[in-house]
Parts: sequence; C-alpha cells; structure tokens
Amino acid sequence: MKNICFQMNRKAWIVALTILSVAFPALAQKITVTGTVTDATGEPLIGASVLVKGTMSGTSTDINGNYRIQADSNGTLTFSYVGYNIQDVAIEGRTTLNVVMKENTVMLNEVVAIGYGVVKKSDATGSVAVIKPDEISAGIATSTQDLLVGASPGVVVTTKGGDPTGNADIRIRGGNSLTASNNPLIVIDGVPMTNQSNAGGTNVMTMVNPQDIESLTVLKDASATAIYGSRASNGVIIITTKKGQAGKPKVSFAANFHVNTARKTLDMMNASELRSHVVDMYGESVAAERMGDYNTDWQDEIMRTSFSHDYALSVSGTANWLPYRVSVSYTDNQGILKNSGLQRTTTGITLTPKFFDGLLQITTNLMGTYAKSREAEKGAVGTAISYNPSRPVRYAYPTTGNTGMTMFNGYWNVTEANGNINPLCSQNPVQMLNERRNIGETYQGNGNIQFDYALHFLPDLHLNLNLGFQVSKNQSWNDTAPNSIMSWNDQNLFNTSLTNSNNETITAAGAGARTKWYELQRNTLLEFYANYRKDFDEIKSSLDVMAGYSWQRFDYQGNSRYFVNSAGFQTNGAPYVPYDPATGTYTLNQFNESLAGTLISGNPERRWAEKLMLISFYGRLNYTFDDTYLLTFTLRDDGSSRFSKDTRWGLFPSLALGWKFVNMDFMEDVREIMNEGKLRLGWGITGQQDLQTSYLPYLPVYISSYETGFQYLSHQHSTSDNPVWIDPLYPRPYDSGIKWEETTTWNVGVDLGFLNNRINLSADWYLRETKDLLCEGFFAGAATSNFLLRNVGNMRNTGVEINLTARPVVTRDFTWTTSFNAAYNHNKVTKLDGDKNDMSNGNTPSGISTPLRYFIVGQPINTFMVYEQVYDNHGNPLPGQYVDQNNDGQINDADKIMYHTADPDWTFNWNNTFNYKNWDFGIALRASLGNYNYNGPRFSNTRLSNVMTNNVQINNLMRGEYLFPADTDLNNLVLSNYWIENASFIRCDNISIGYTFNNLLKDKLNLRLFGVVQNPFVITKYKGLDPEVFGGIDNDVYPRPITVTLGLTATF
Repeated sequence: MKNICFQMNRKAWIVALTILSVAFPALAQKITVTGTVTDATGEPLIGASVLVKGTMSGTSTDINGNYRIQADSNGTLTFSYVGYNIQDVAIEGRTTLNVVMKENTVMLNEVVAIGYGVVKKSDATGSVAVIKPDEISAGIATSTQDLLVGASPGVVVTTKGGDPTGNADIRIRGGNSLTASNNPLIVIDGVPMTNQSNAGGTNVMTMVNPQDIESLTVLKDASATAIYGSRASNGVIIITTKKGQAGKPKVSFAANFHVNTARKTLDMMNASELRSHVVDMYGESVAAERMGDYNTDWQDEIMRTSFSHDYALSVSGTANWLPYRVSVSYTDNQGILKNSGLQRTTTGITLTPKFFDGLLQITTNLMGTYAKSREAEKGAVGTAISYNPSRPVRYAYPTTGNTGMTMFNGYWNVTEANGNINPLCSQNPVQMLNERRNIGETYQGNGNIQFDYALHFLPDLHLNLNLGFQVSKNQSWNDTAPNSIMSWNDQNLFNTSLTNSNNETITAAGAGARTKWYELQRNTLLEFYANYRKDFDEIKSSLDVMAGYSWQRFDYQGNSRYFVNSAGFQTNGAPYVPYDPATGTYTLNQFNESLAGTLISGNPERRWAEKLMLISFYGRLNYTFDDTYLLTFTLRDDGSSRFSKDTRWGLFPSLALGWKFVNMDFMEDVREIMNEGKLRLGWGITGQQDLQTSYLPYLPVYISSYETGFQYLSHQHSTSDNPVWIDPLYPRPYDSGIKWEETTTWNVGVDLGFLNNRINLSADWYLRETKDLLCEGFFAGAATSNFLLRNVGNMRNTGVEINLTARPVVTRDFTWTTSFNAAYNHNKVTKLDGDKNDMSNGNTPSGISTPLRYFIVGQPINTFMVYEQVYDNHGNPLPGQYVDQNNDGQINDADKIMYHTADPDWTFNWNNTFNYKNWDFGIALRASLGNYNYNGPRFSNTRLSNVMTNNVQINNLMRGEYLFPADTDLNNLVLSNYWIENASFIRCDNISIGYTFNNLLKDKLNLRLFGVVQNPFVITKYKGLDPEVFGGIDNDVYPRPITVTLGLTATF
C-alpha cells in the first residue's frame, strides 16, 4: 500500500510539475543559446536583431554574425535584419542555433517613380531621391514643401519665413532661368499640376495634406527628367499619395498641437534713448512737439504667441474586392503676426480594384481641399521696426461730426501741426494689421482615374490610360476699413467722385475700399502609353519599353476690381479732414450718399482669359544585361501654344548608362563588406516654357489703356460739362521669334552600399548648360514698351552632391541612425543678348529704388553691384568714403564692384535619430555657406538723417550700431557693401522626442506620443531677423517662429 501511495504521489508530483511548467513559463529551464546568422551565400550579417519572442530580452550579432542569448529551453527566438524576412525559430532545448536569413524580395525590388512608370531602385540610372515622411515630419509640416527641407542634397527650400500658408520657393540644383519660372514641375499621382498661385498666397503643394503622402520622388538630372521634356529643366517632384491595402480596415489618427512665438526681434532704441538723439539734432522744442510720453515696443505689438492645431483621420482596407483609403484632415495654422493664419480642410479617397485575375488595375484618386487664409500686411514688420516708440498704439482724438467715430478709428498716427495727413509718412503698424483684411479662399479638386491593362494574350504588354483633372476656384478680397490711415492716404479715393442732383460733389475720401480678385483655374489631362516589360533569362537580359501620347490643357479665367466699399467723408476740398488747431478737434461728417461699388479712380476692372495647350509624344527604353549593365534612353517631342508655329515644337532626348561593378568577378573579395556598387553616367536635354503669366508672347495682344495721358477725348459723346475719354487699344510688347529655353545636363554618379546597406553613400557631379534664356528685361525701343520677354543668353551650373546614410550603432536596445548630405552649386551667366554685359534684376528697398542685383556675364546670377566702403582704424565705416577703383578722383558707376551673391555655395543637412527601446530622439541640423543678404532694415535704421522725415515723422534707430551722420549722401550710401552681410548659417530645424506604446488593448492599438521644438536656434553672423532670405534682399520678411509641438498618432 505504501508503494502504491508512493507511486501515486510520484505521479501526482509529475503532473503538478508539468502543469506548473506550462502555467508558469518563467519556471522553465533557462539555457544559453549561441549561433551564427548568415545570408544565403554564407556571409555573416552584422547587427542582426535576435529577440526572445514575447519578451523585451534581446541582443544583436557581432562583426562575425555571432550571437549569445539566454532563453527558455522551450521558447522561440525572432531574427530580423533590414532587407530580409523576419524568422521565428523554436529553441526546442537546443543550445546552438545557426540561422540563414532569406532576402525580402519586396525590399530588394523596391521601386521608385520615374514618370510614366517605375524602376527598381537598384536599376535606376538617373539622379533620383526618394523621401518617405514619418509621423513626426508629417505632423510638423504645414504643407508639402516642408517635407523637402533638408531631405536631399541639391534641393533648397526657402520658406516664406513664418508665413502660415506654408508657401516656399524650391530650387533643385540652383536656378536655370533668369526671369522665367525656376520652380520644379509638380506631379501628383501621375497628373502634372499647374504652377499658378492660388488665392491668399497658397499653391498646389499647400493644398495637399502631408499626412496623405506616401512618398516624394525628386528627379534631378536630365536622364531622369527628360521624359517630361519642356517642363523639366528645373527638376521634377513626383508626389505619390497613400493607397488602400488588402486586409481588415485600418484606422489611423493624428493630432498635433503647436505653440508659435517669435525667435528674435531687432534691438531698437527705447523712447528715452531716441529722445536724446532728437534733442541733439533738432532741439528740445521739436522733441517736445514730436515725442510722446510712452515707451511702445512696436515689434512686440504686432506679434503674438499663437496656437495652431491639426488633425488627420484615415481609414484603409478592403471592402470585399475593393481596396480603399478614405481620409479627412483639418489644419488651423495661426501666424505670429497678428491676424494672419490659414484654415484648411482636405478630403481624399483612393480606390485600387483589380479585375480579370489582376490583369486590369484601376486606380482612382480624388482629393478635395478648402483653404481660407488671412495674409498679414508684411509692410507692418518694417514699419514696426522704425516707428516712433514714444507714441501709443491707440489715441482718442477729439472728434465731432455725424459718425460717432474717432479719427483714425482711435489709432495714433503721424499728422502735421495743422492736423493734416501726410501720405508720405508711415502708418500705424498695428492698424495696418487690424484694419486691412486680406482674405483668400480656395476650393480645389484634383484627381485621376488610371487604367492599367496587361493583355490576356501578352501579359508583358501593359496599356495605360490616365485621365486627370485639377480645378481650382479662387477668390480674395482685401478690405481697408473706412476712416483708417490707409484709406485717408489713398489719393485715388479722394479722386473718385460724382456730382449729385443738388450739384454737390460727393467723394470717397477716407472711405472703405475693397480689392476683389477671382480666378478659375482648370487643368485637364489625357495620357495613353504602352509599356512592354520582359525578362529574357536565356540571354541574361531585361527589357522595358514604353511609348505614349499626352494632351494637357490649362485654362485661367478671372477678373479683379478695386472699388469703394462705404460712404466717404467731407473734406476741405482736398484729402484733409476739417481740424480745429485751437482745440485739436477733428470733424468727421460722412456723406449721406455712398459711392460703394464704384470703381476707384485710375483702377479699371480687369478681366482675363488665358489658355495653354501642351501636346507630347514620348518614349523610353530601359535595358539591363546580366543584372550588371544598364541603359536608359528617353525621347520626348513637345508642342506648346506659347510659341509660334516656327518654334512650337521641341525635341528632348536623354541617354543614361549604369554599371553595377559590384557584380564583377574582380569584386568578389570585397562583397563581404560591399553589397552595392553602381556607376551612373547621364546626358540629356530638357526644356523650359513656363513664362508664368505670359501665354502668347509671340503675338501683339491688344489691351486697353486706362492711364491718364494715354486717353483721348470722344468728340461724339463729350459735352463741355461732361467730357468723355476713350481708352485706346495698344499691343503688348511681343517677340515673334521667342522659343524654348534648353538645358543640356551631364551627370556622373556613384552609389555604394556596405554591410548589407548598413552604410549607403551616393555622390553626383553635374554640369548644366542653359541656352536661349528667357528673360523679361529692359530693351530700348521694344514695340510699345521698353520691357520685353525674349531669349537673351546662356548660363552654366556646375555642382557636386553627396549623400551618406548609416546605422553606426545597432544593439539590443539602442540604435543610432544618421544621414548627412552636402551640395555645392556654382552658376554663372555665360552670354547675354547682343553686346550687353549686364542686366539689372532687383532694386534696393527702403524707399530708394536703385539697381542692386544684376545678371553679369561671367558672374553668378543675382550678383550685387555696390561701392566698396572705406573704414577707419577701429573698423567703423567712414561716411561718404568709398574706394575709387579706377583712380579717376570721383565715385560713380565705374567704381562699383561685383560683391557676392544671394545664393549659397554649399548647403549641408545632418539628421540623427536615436532609438532606445520604445523611446526615440531626433535632431535635424541644416547649414548654408556663402549666401549674402542686403540688410534693408539696418540701412533704414542706422542713419541719423532718418530720425525725422517729412518734417513731422520721428523714426527709431538701432541700438549698438554705428550711426551715419545726417549729411551722408544717400545715393551712394544705399549701395555701400557695408549693408551686404554674410548670411551663412547653421540652423537647428527641429529636436524631437517620442515614445511608442505597442500592442495596447490586446494588440489592437499602437499609440505614439512625441514632442518637437522647431527652429530652436540659429548660428549666424547676420544681423537681420533671419539669415534665410530668398533673393538676398531683406525687407519686410515674415519672421520665423520657434514652434513647440505636441503630437500623437494612433493606429488600430
């Protein structure tokens, strides 16, 4: 019996221990597992991740592919490596596990969009960059342009300061034109978009929600861009939006909250400091009369700390047989200048069904956007810098009359001693922001339906039909409040008048005014191409041939009116309000009759209807031999309605060769560390026909003249009491022989990959020669104007681009990913029309409009032409003294020197991401070297002659600056190289930190929280508000803010 009991107890213990070992895995036996992780060829994989499944315990392989880890004997190890399939391997008590990773064919065959198709990234022969935004970059971006900042070498994005519309200027490998467009072609889901601006300063890239973007592909060299022919000289940006995926519905939600504040203001004198200069120059009496008792910081008054927020929601999946993605987003972006902001709502739907066993794929993309913006009066920035700090923002002028209003609506403004308004004086900058409403409104829809059919009897041959559209309804209105200083300063309002039945003259003096602008933009596209792709294994060859036809039409129809918007005020026969000097009282009597709706004098209604047609035939051949030798040839024949029948068509070829030298036998010994090695050589010709608003430059288009002095009297309809003037028609200036710009590009590049793409390096050198440059400039005796658009010369761009990405540290818990790119670009004008050696292109700001920037043969575009300032032993400028370059004893144009340019020589970007377990930290730095700015605010506010202007207006001065004496000649001083400053900079674009919660709610929710600081610091010698100024002339630039963002993304 004892034996039986013992046996029963022993069995019970065994059962109990078995149950416990199953119920409590932690009690299972721990063993040490070692092994080696290799690829299919036996090469060790360095830094492969080895994780105990279901735990946070893990490690990574060493330089020989070896690993060592402790795990339960009955557990599972998960092996992962970039470019390879994830593998789960059961331990089953084994202490040695050697794993061979299988390559992920999807990643190996990663494709990039190249226009009318895709190509494997490893087979690309052109200079192509692919940007795939993550949650943080998409979350902090107001518009698509923001995603391109610092993302690729040679792509320079200059945003409009802190402008809430998110607009920007994009240059790819420098500019290729003079005054024609230098903007790249934008293609969204296969539809080339119009480059025309929308209402309120927005454009097509502002209309796209960054959260909807899957990738941006930047085509840089001619071998990549020539397939777009006449519109490709400035590069191409292909935007691909997100599509639906097979499987259960996936919901993604993103929310971001931003606080924006000014990073910097200029250091101006306070009221007490300024008063001392006024007293020294003009005496106590003037100071007493023209200085007040306040100490107003006008820069602080026009700016604010603003709050912005945006939300995005998308649902994707498959409904029965129909893959879909539906999205909606809302953005409310408030600027740091008061009363500036953008509200945008976007919706999108994408359907990607397949029929006939996948032979027919139909892709439908529809996107709708409503945007409403309020643009700030940017002139308020410069005015606030110099406005009299001793005066208040608001002032209750004693005012009588029938309106109940206070003069200037209660804002303090400069007036003369007799109360009159001097239109030459500056206006209250706060009133400029509050009482001028510049509202823009855009309704835009764009999309396409694309049919891709692989023939049943020849599935290697695809027929592709793409029908696309873009429609944009734009309107804007700029309202000026009645009785504001802006209305009183508008002489044309006073000149707008009528005589009523009582023979009284009714004027619109001081009335409200409105500028109303409307434009309907339409873009329709039909494209058809055939694409044959075939692998010929027996001859180790791959062939990809495409030929197609494109028809595209752009229509622009619109009108603008500038009209009276309220009743005017009675004046003293001039635009002066009745004023009693004894009591300081204004009398505001408004007319009972209003001229509201009447066009303001000298500003007739304008209407336009423009059309642009483009017809193209194109083709491309891609050939690969032995997965080593690559050839790409493209040809496009474009016809544009912008040119006459003699110059209408342009032929644009390109040829590119590639050599994957890593596949050669002599590279066998280095394949252990080098997995990619490719040499690229490209040549091609691209065109430029975007003349912006000039659609028929080769024809004498007749327009009506409305300006005084160009009209003549109608003897048929005029009377002695009521003369009737006729506006004659006259032709715009035109050039019947105008033709395409053509850019020929040579590109040499190399792509290298090491340690299974743990390190990637690409480098490019390019040479771009542009001939027949299109330029609108001064040409004496040109038809009915001295300004004419014509082909004027040639230009050259040369440059180098380097891009390095790496994962220097990969451990069990910590990963460091870094990317660095650098770009050098140098351009110069090589020829100008006829015997010309230079052409002006940009004047000085600050009220003295003197030619400053030039196109000069042998020099970079936008070179400054200035006088060389002479300095004393202490480094201070000697007023009125400049270097006499030709030693002729006088200072004139012959003494001007070519002094730097606005464009940088070098640009750098360095991005770093550090991941520790579920935490991530990122920092992005960007640098620009060799760019110079003309500091307009510094010129305006360091001259003692500017302390009092127009005998009544006191202006502020900069603190801590050399002040030029009042008798310094301004005509030469404005062109001193003293004002041209080195604007090189290092900017921290953003610093981010985030945490990801995986597998919440029983593996149904992934949640990511992050915080970002944008533009936290800038290192520069430039003394202006911000060194990053497009065009290099700093004047009334919207300040860039520091922005703090808190964001979240959730997927379930």
